[in-house]
Amino acid sequence: MTFRLVLYLICSATFAYSQSANLSIDGYYQGLNLYVSNPYQSDGFGFCVSKVLVNGDVLPATIQTEHFQIDLSLFGLTKGDELFVELEHYEGCTPRFLNPEVLLPNSTFVLVSLAANSAGTITWSTKNEAGRLPFHVEQFKWGKWVDAGEIQGNGTVGINQYRLDITPHSGYNKVRIVQIDNTQKKRTSTEVGFNSLISKVIKTPAKVKDFIYFSSNSKSVRTKYELHDAFGNLIKRGFDNQIDCKQLLNGIYFINFDNSSEKFIKY
Repeated sequence: MTFRLVLYLICSATFAYSQSANLSIDGYYQGLNLYVSNPYQSDGFGFCVSKVLVNGDVLPATIQTEHFQIDLSLFGLTKGDELFVELEHYEGCTPRFLNPEVLLPNSTFVLVSLAANSAGTITWSTKNEAGRLPFHVEQFKWGKWVDAGEIQGNGTVGINQYRLDITPHSGYNKVRIVQIDNTQKKRTSTEVGFNSLISKVIKTPAKVKDFIYFSSNSKSVRTKYELHDAFGNLIKRGFDNQIDCKQLLNGIYFINFDNSSEKFIKY
């Protein structure tokens, strides 16, 4: 082989490598397959995708078609397993995953146990999770369910144990576990209740000029609150022992705090 031919082959290989690109997607195996739109190369000779890798393994199937399927069952996967799918393709053309949502985890958890104590420690266990999704603890107060905390789920099919500390309000508290997946549908658990050790919180004054103050047993205390205008628009939200109201316009307002809801006048 002549030096000129060797040099030509080296340059050709380098050029071909420089003209490649990658498109990837990750998620969790849900028992469904991926589909790919595979356009022609920019020069019209051959298709765009040159190789498909699933968790580093080459897809053993024909991909030289305008559309092809990535049969994930070929890789010995179990529902909930993590996936990284990579398309090696030529530059000047762009393949596309047609149904990437099939790798998004679904909320499939089954609640095994749920308990809460007077300090606001919530413990629960689940099984049959099909991918890592956050769990939310919701607390019922102010006539509605509100988000009290969040923890990342393990996403495994076996028994998963969780613990989360929330801020209880005075009196009887009611909580539940919630998860939302890519369908945006809320899946909720059964409810559990507990009596807290917190004394009732009082708001003063009745008519507000500059500040609202929170106290319990004649001592200043911090509490979660929401402040709404007369039309129900949320103005402020926080966790404190007072609220600065100096910038509020005079008028009627509504405030949620502790486990109470009240109306007040700003003047």
